[in-house]
Amino acid sequence: MLDLDMEEREILADVLDTYLADLRMEIGRADRQDYRVMLKKRKAILQKAVAYLRGEQVPRAGAAGQGTFHL
Repeated sequence: MLDLDMEEREILADVLDTYLADLRMEIGRADRQDYRVMLKKRKAILQKAVAYLRGEQVPRAGAAGQGTFHL
């Protein structure tokens, strides 16, 4: 588990937000469907991480244990 103070969490969330903006552009440019699907999965995971870092409600996944998010 990663122990971060509030400033560190916000910095990490900001870095992930910047990467997410680039990722959205890459998804739009992706030609192969399988690559686009992989990028969209990555985007969803990173959005969940940003929400967690900012203390927002993170939706739980259907299977037990998959909704747990520890940094």
